[in-house]
Amino acid sequence: MVDRINDIFWQAQQGSVAAIIQVLNERLADSGVRTRAVFDNSVLQLLCEANTEEQLERTILVEKIHQILKSIAPRNIHRVNINCRIVREQQLLWLEEIYRDSENQLLWSEEIVLEKLSFLQQFIKDLQDRRIESARSHSPKVSPSHPIVITNRNNPKSSVWGWILLAASICILFGMMGTALYVLVGDRFKNAPSLVPLTKSLETQGTNQLQPEKSSVDTNQSSTTGNQDYFVNAVRIANEASGIGQKAKTSTQWLELAANWQRASDLMGKVPPSHSRYQEAQIRTKLYRQYSQAAQKKAEESKS
Repeated sequence: MVDRINDIFWQAQQGSVAAIIQVLNERLADSGVRTRAVFDNSVLQLLCEANTEEQLERTILVEKIHQILKSIAPRNIHRVNINCRIVREQQLLWLEEIYRDSENQLLWSEEIVLEKLSFLQQFIKDLQDRRIESARSHSPKVSPSHPIVITNRNNPKSSVWGWILLAASICILFGMMGTALYVLVGDRFKNAPSLVPLTKSLETQGTNQLQPEKSSVDTNQSSTTGNQDYFVNAVRIANEASGIGQKAKTSTQWLELAANWQRASDLMGKVPPSHSRYQEAQIRTKLYRQYSQAAQKKAEESKS
């Protein structure tokens, strides 16, 4: 096996400009095109030279270079400016000459953009690179005067550590995905009704709950799939209870309010798990029950 330091393609993937040029020159050799490059201001400035203009035909050459660089996917290189001209004597400061007088220096130039790897693609690629590097670091080195002898090709220790590394990487990935999911959906649960029971009066609480209850009815009217939607009916009763709570003063009125909240809680408790708002229904079940208990307490206080 070739040592990683001599693996030109891998070095090109890591963003080595010299390695990228070597890969390009090898693959463009049949076209008679030679390349040089400089990484300048986050752009890979690529110089392509050939003996004739036909060898530098724009459409064909741009497509070839784009495909080669796409297969390499060099790290941290996303913009490439292709500069083409008839071959000249070696110029150490060719880029400065192009900047100074591009019209007389070049046949044409064109910038291409390489697609960035997604987080998951980059993670998988890095993981594969680590496994290849680990395998090559444990491979026997070739000695000119000795034959290659491979012993214990599947090293148990390296295999175990490889699986440990893979498992740890997968755990990290799922952890990051879970964090992202929590950030995306966390706000929905933050906006769920509070479970703090009423301690002073249902009048203020009823007013605060009235508006979100109405929006819930509008949202769920379109999702009703059966003859009876427990969620919608429970919200309707809760809206009625909110209105009563703003006017309740006597013990009888508070008891009626407690009964309405309890009925709404019971209906919410019947919402099936297949319902699109099942989790919210579970929260509202507890909330309405606490409202009923608070109303019962107010009824007892009104008697005394």
